Amino acid sequence: MKQSLKRIYGMVFAIALLSGVTGAFAFSWVGKACGDVEFPSDNVKITNTLFKESAIKGTPVQPVDLTEAAEKACPTVVYIKVTIAGKTQTIDYFDPFEDFFGDFFGRGNGGGSQKRQIQTPKQQGAGSGVIISNDGYIVTNNHVVEGAEEITVTLNDNREYEGRVIGLDSTTDLALIKVDATDLPAITIGDSDALKVGEWVLAIGNPFNLTSTVTAGIVSAKARHVGGSQNGIESFIQTDAAINQGNSGGALVNARGELVGINAMLYSRTGSFTGYGFAIPVSIMKKVVGDLQKYGTVQRAMLGVSGMDLHNYIDAQKQKDEKFDKDFGTNEGVYVAEVLDDGAAAAAGLKEGDVITALGDKKITKMSELQEATTKYSPGETAIVTYIRDKKQRTAKITFRNEKGNTNVVKSQKIDVLGAEFKELTEGQKKDFNLSYGVQVNKLKDGILKDAGVPEKFIILKCNNQLVKSVPDLEKAFKNAQTSEEQTLWIYGKTPAGQARSFAVQLDEE
Repeated sequence: MKQSLKRIYGMVFAIALLSGVTGAFAFSWVGKACGDVEFPSDNVKITNTLFKESAIKGTPVQPVDLTEAAEKACPTVVYIKVTIAGKTQTIDYFDPFEDFFGDFFGRGNGGGSQKRQIQTPKQQGAGSGVIISNDGYIVTNNHVVEGAEEITVTLNDNREYEGRVIGLDSTTDLALIKVDATDLPAITIGDSDALKVGEWVLAIGNPFNLTSTVTAGIVSAKARHVGGSQNGIESFIQTDAAINQGNSGGALVNARGELVGINAMLYSRTGSFTGYGFAIPVSIMKKVVGDLQKYGTVQRAMLGVSGMDLHNYIDAQKQKDEKFDKDFGTNEGVYVAEVLDDGAAAAAGLKEGDVITALGDKKITKMSELQEATTKYSPGETAIVTYIRDKKQRTAKITFRNEKGNTNVVKSQKIDVLGAEFKELTEGQKKDFNLSYGVQVNKLKDGILKDAGVPEKFIILKCNNQLVKSVPDLEKAFKNAQTSEEQTLWIYGKTPAGQARSFAVQLDEE
């Protein structure tokens, strides 16, 4: 009988190890039914005690306790509600009666197709944000607040504030906003570089308007490129913690409650979470947010090369030529496909065909890692780049440049510096001027627009060869011109008398 009990107990013990909490309760029950049984080793006794205690307390055995991390981080994550102004759109309108009555009464265009201008209603959206300072600075995603007319920030304790945008960066999908408040709970910034694959993390945000929602998972990958950004800087932390719509801009924290990433996007074929979410690492966030706070725009260091992961380049060449077997002396790194003539890499001596393997003290195995490493620098700063040429490792000192090809500080200017007010053409004006779109210069003041000779009431149709159908179109063209090497806003349009004119508006770098 005693041997039979031991055999039964051993079987249940194995089940307990495999089935977690359920096994723990079964283990406790067998212990009571069979009485105290001697175990052949102390380790089994310890395990028995652990499972018994878990069953008594009613709590499952966890690999790590995340409750403290949630308690620390939740008060720092906010709910962001935005209102986006409606837009004026011109649509093709078909009136079925126009065709009949037009022909019958001898009026109309005979086809019933007309141009009609409609005003789309205001739109509302929502997302999340993370308080990074006690005086009200909040980080979120660019796509959460871009174009917002109104921003309402609700704290974890339901206090509400009006938010304003300090700076936006579409390239990294980050934004910095501010509320007028003090003594706010601010999150502790962690180290995303120290984050390890397999490490437990929490995603905190407001999915589906469910405020202060916490989900847990592990880091599935680092420096992940998924092709979701139109502008190219992607080095995401990939996690299987559930991220859904509304989580954008929320916090990804480690088991200590430290911020390691800003949740940005999810991978899904349905629009809802189906496996993986992606967060912008704080190694990128700290530099971007610091620049937005100080300058209003990001001081982005440019290496001056284009390329791809070395293994992707080799695979592409093998598809073209099965016999391709070039030995680069390494299997990891970034293959340099092009070096810009006036870029920082060219000045340092890099050439097409080189393979970059390190930047500073950061090992580089793929393009996303090179992008992440570069974001930590500013124009004018230097670093040692390690690369391989002809299977030999070399190093060079590189001085980073900005988007304009120099090392000057890039300052963000608002469209107000043009010295004018702008308004879109009314339907009546469009008929009078025989135009379908345009933005008119109103109340011209002293400024660079007037200095360039642009007259009051001038109708802007194009800026830098881009159609200008609205004031936001003009603002976008102005912003792009600021970061261009020429620093020139080329304006084309017509006077109210119908005369075509063009102007070159030189933007002041200072």
